Order: sequence, then structure tokens, then C-alpha cells
Amino acid sequence: MNNEDLWKAVLGEIELSISKPQFITWFKDTFIVSNNEGHVVIGVPNGFSKEWLENKFNTKIIKALRNFQDNINEISCSIQTAPNKLNRNIDGATKTPSLKQTVDLKNKSAFSPQINFFQSNNLNPRYTFDSFIVGENNELARAACYAVSQNPGIQYNPLFIYGDVGLGKTHLLQSIGNELIKNDPEKKIIYISSEGFTTELVNSIKNQTIDKFKEKYQQTDLLIIDDIQFISGKEKTQDIFFHIFNSLYQVNKQIVISSDRPPSHIQILEDRLRSRFEGGMIADVGNPDLETRIAILKSKLLEKNFDLDESVLRFIAENIKNNIRELEGALNKIVASFELNKKRPDIENTKRILSSLLVDKKNSRKLSKKDIVSTVAAFFEINKEDLLSKSRKKKIALPRQIIMYLFKSELKMSYPEIGEYFKRDHTTALHAFKKIEVDIKKNQRLKEDLEYINNLILD
Repeated sequence: MNNEDLWKAVLGEIELSISKPQFITWFKDTFIVSNNEGHVVIGVPNGFSKEWLENKFNTKIIKALRNFQDNINEISCSIQTAPNKLNRNIDGATKTPSLKQTVDLKNKSAFSPQINFFQSNNLNPRYTFDSFIVGENNELARAACYAVSQNPGIQYNPLFIYGDVGLGKTHLLQSIGNELIKNDPEKKIIYISSEGFTTELVNSIKNQTIDKFKEKYQQTDLLIIDDIQFISGKEKTQDIFFHIFNSLYQVNKQIVISSDRPPSHIQILEDRLRSRFEGGMIADVGNPDLETRIAILKSKLLEKNFDLDESVLRFIAENIKNNIRELEGALNKIVASFELNKKRPDIENTKRILSSLLVDKKNSRKLSKKDIVSTVAAFFEINKEDLLSKSRKKKIALPRQIIMYLFKSELKMSYPEIGEYFKRDHTTALHAFKKIEVDIKKNQRLKEDLEYINNLILD
């Protein structure tokens, strides 16, 4: 068995044991470079694939290789371009144009009046999959986005990506568009924020060009809407978007949406839209772990052609944990300081340079009972007065228990103090705290609600 046939057989084994997004993301454009004395060198397209195949899939690859060649005991990866004849079908994509594509090409002149719609798609060419740092916090989201870029409208439609601000959602969304353009420059792509969409809609109504507005969006091959949560409560925007969504979905055009929360947590959203969002693939982007944060810093340093000691990088990564933008901002501050003062950063002057950023957000302001009560009441859309009433309705009881839990966990209030605030016995506060403490371990929805409420309180 030659190397090409061996690798095809190995890929067949691995494809059965992992998800398709993972398979496409990490094994596309891979091949065997050499196979000598039990050591197989695998060609990979970039450093991210090299790291993941050597560290995450090492055992799985060796096991699959041994099914066909039992003397294999080691693998390593080398960044190389795959020969054209290899891996051309790994993502299952076909280059044969669909009937609609053929019709579109024959009737291309029919679209000439609207060609200006797509001359500016708002994509930043810097945002690519190769420049995106993958970690456990975003692996599924990255894999899903890449899969969509290879098979738009087929695999995950719609694709809904959610996560807190500054974690890389926009990078992933724009990577889909840039990858699609690279594969097919003729594709019509629109990337826009939900606020931009609403502004455009309002202007089209004002200028009596609503039909052209709808036509523009209904002709696109890939529609990317960032921060969809901002259409909350905007009835006309939701209505128009619903019809555009349906028209695209029915002809297998790809829709990608991002938000700072899952669809179930978007307030004042029409049920029919929520149902559409939940009908596709939903993936979250979480906070990056320490190793991922260090990898992000190293990647940014390469872009800047700048170097920092490992100890300084680790210090930054250990102290700025939740937001990639803050992480990059801290790095920019250090680089700027070095260029200004010509003094190489060490731990001590790094602490000084970043002193204003290293204040714990949670301790930077004094939380109050009022903050917690107001935030919980707003989240559950109930009156603050109802929370302090004697009502035992479930609609009131759960938010009240959450407030008691937060009073104890965030403000360190005693149970008698909590009971007194709600004009109840301290045992009621104790029961509420214990109940929420237990429930968040087994109820993922409640856990996500609490995390979101906490973020709102701290904003």
C-alpha cells in the first residue's frame, strides 16, 4: 500500500470516529510526506493543524495507521502544501454547478442592475480561519463555521454563534465570508450588523425603496448578521427579516447569525424567529483558557514582529482572562511603551504599564442590593414590587430565589439579613440559596441565566 492509499484508508477510519466539522477542520489538505521505520510524517496546511494533529489526535492517528501497518510507533507533522490530487473530496463538496447556478450563469445579465449591491460586502480580509486561534472554548464554533464555508446552505443552516463581547465571534463570521470568496469570487455576500440592517430598512421605508431593499437581501448567497440581539423589540425589523430569512432558506442560501446570548435568552423576540434560529446549528464561543490566551498573544506578536519573554506573556494571560480585545489592548500598550521608552518589558514594568487594566472588574465598583434586584427584575420582565410581595407564583418565586442566592454569594449577606430584606424568616433565604446552588448543577438553562445576569450586574 503506497502512502496515498494508506492515508486515504486512515482518513476513512478517522472520519467514522469524530464529527464531520472536526474532520473537515483538521484533516483537510493533509497527506503523508514520508513513512520510514515506523515514523510517519504528515503534511498539514498550517500551524494550527500541526498543533492539533500532534497533540489532540496523535493517539487516534497512530491507532488508525496501525490498522494497516502495525509497525507505526510515532507521527509528526510538517507544514506543507498538499499535492493537488490529494484531499480534493475530503469536505464532500462538489465542483459541479447546481441547476440554479447554471441558470444564474446563463442569465447573469438579468442581475446587472443590482450588481452594485455586492461590490462592498463589509468583510475585513484580515479575518481568516488561518489567523483564528483555536482552543477548547471555540473549537466547535470554529469547526461549524469552516464547514459552512465549504458547503454553504447545506450543512448547518442557519448557523447561530453566540458568546460574550470580545471573544472572536466577528472574526469567525467574517472568516466564513472570506473563505467563500476565496473559493468562489462570484458569490454574493452581505455582512452587516443588526443595527446596520435596521438603519438600512428605515432609510428604505423613508425613501420608498423597500422593494429594492428586500431584493438586495433575497439575492445574496451568504447573509451574515452580527449582534442579532439588537432587533429585540423592533417589530418591523423582525417582520422584514423573517420574510428575508424564509426566502433565503427555501432556496438553500446560507444564513449565519451571531449574538451575545442564545436564542432562548433574547428578550422580546417573535416566537417564529426564535424557532428559526433554534432550527439550525447553535454553537457558543466561551472564554479562552490560559493556553489559548498565550497562543493568541504569540500570534499577535508575530503580526507585530515583536518578541516578549515567556514569563511576561504568561503574566498578561493569567491576569486578563475574559476578553480577547482587552488581551490585545494590553499587548498593544506594552509594545507602545517599549517603542517609546526603548526599555524591554519585564514582569515589574509590565505590572506598571497594565496597572489600570489589572483592576478586577468585579471589585472596581461596590455592588448593591439595588443593582441585583433591578437587574433580575429586568431580566425576568417583572416589577421590583412583585419581588418583594408575598406572592408565591412560580413567575415570582424563582427570580426571588435567584436574588437571595446572589445576595448571599455576591454580597456575602447573612441569611437573617436576607430574610429581613424580604420580610421573611431566615430559613426561607437558606432554602433559596441551597435550592439554586443545587439546581444550577443540573439545569444548564438556569446556569446560563445566572451567568448572564451576573454579567449584566457587572456591566
